[in-house]
Amino acid sequence: MANPPTTGTAAPPGRRTAFAEGADRLRSAATTEPGRLRVIGAVLALLVVAFGAVTAWQTSDRAAAADDVLHKSQPLSSAAADIYRSLADANTAAAGGFLAGGQETAESRERYEDDIDTAAAKLVTAANNSDANSPSTAAITKLNTLLPEYKGLVERARTYNRQGFPVGGAYLRYANQKMQDEMLPAAEDLYQRENQRLQDDYAAAKPYPWAAIALGVLALAALAWAQHRNYRRTNRVLNHGLVAASAASAVVLLWLVVGHSVARAGLNDSYDHGVRSLDVLHDARIASLKARGNENLTLVARGAETVKAGDTTVDAYDHDFTEEMAALGKGLAAAAKLADDQAGEKPVATAEGNMAEWKKRHAAARAQDDNGNYEQALALVIGAKGATGACFDGVDASLATALDHERHEFRQAAGDGLDAMGGLPLGAAVLAVLGAAGAVLGIGRRLSEYR
Repeated sequence: MANPPTTGTAAPPGRRTAFAEGADRLRSAATTEPGRLRVIGAVLALLVVAFGAVTAWQTSDRAAAADDVLHKSQPLSSAAADIYRSLADANTAAAGGFLAGGQETAESRERYEDDIDTAAAKLVTAANNSDANSPSTAAITKLNTLLPEYKGLVERARTYNRQGFPVGGAYLRYANQKMQDEMLPAAEDLYQRENQRLQDDYAAAKPYPWAAIALGVLALAALAWAQHRNYRRTNRVLNHGLVAASAASAVVLLWLVVGHSVARAGLNDSYDHGVRSLDVLHDARIASLKARGNENLTLVARGAETVKAGDTTVDAYDHDFTEEMAALGKGLAAAAKLADDQAGEKPVATAEGNMAEWKKRHAAARAQDDNGNYEQALALVIGAKGATGACFDGVDASLATALDHERHEFRQAAGDGLDAMGGLPLGAAVLAVLGAAGAVLGIGRRLSEYR
């Protein structure tokens, strides 16, 4: 019985596939000088175009990351720090206003309201720049839920305090507990996440574009070999097309290496003398705010909250005050080391002086309170003259000045880094096209001699 016919792509006996025939023609062409020149021209053009394309791609990615550092992630990191600071300051202002009772000043009340409004506005900004369903969005949602609850507790505390009811102090302590246990940890989580986002952008912006550099070196080597080959066969020193292609590739490679090196230096400077200083100063400012809040709450609670410190029972808020002041001292010492000019050093030194005086006045206030002289202690904390409040305000103002200076330093250095990569992606693409055209024209000039 005859076998059934088969189907498939195999060529009939005696016939070859188009691919095999094309390969044969290519090998046959390569055995002649014109054929070899065509292959060389195609390879050179491909290498130069690939070099330009990879350069444009890698530098575009790094420029986008550098732009995010300057215009997105660092401002959002600062916004997250401002949320934390505003919440901590609102808590401090609320405690200070409570201590003043019916004598609360309009300035104190306005400070509290401004802090709450600032926190709410910064939360909106952070929400608009956060990815949906991200952990940052969850922290923002939590803070947006807790903020009105906290405000309600503070208003109840104020109302009962004005009426002379002791329950007002309990409401204020509950509001402080909500702030310390729920709101500030959520704000700190947001701050840490935005800081990590900033670190990721730095990590994406700074690495050298090794693939583009390697292709550039390879393209220049191939062009040099082609020109040397041309010289050996014709004794002509220069081929204008190949020289133009080499010049274009060399310009792109030099621009790439120098531009990225300058950009990297600017970004490193913005981190070392900007971001690091900002982080330390933010932490120091937050520590001073928390210390001031605990100092006020020490007088509000009047011994109602205690903790164990070794074998001794001490006031919980005064214990926390001591810890926060220690953190403030460490932060100021670190900020002083990072400051690289007088404009950065001076406000930090002023803050250290105010902190030292604050400790002295606080010790005097605690001594009065421990001896039963509550009114004298209150005057030493929120009084118009010689009170710890003036020292706290001095620390806070000095840290605000230092933060403004470091933000300027960051923007200057990061901006310089971003500018160094400006125009490189487009310039590399244009020069690569011109270089490829030069290579083709240069080889074409040689081919014309065989016609």
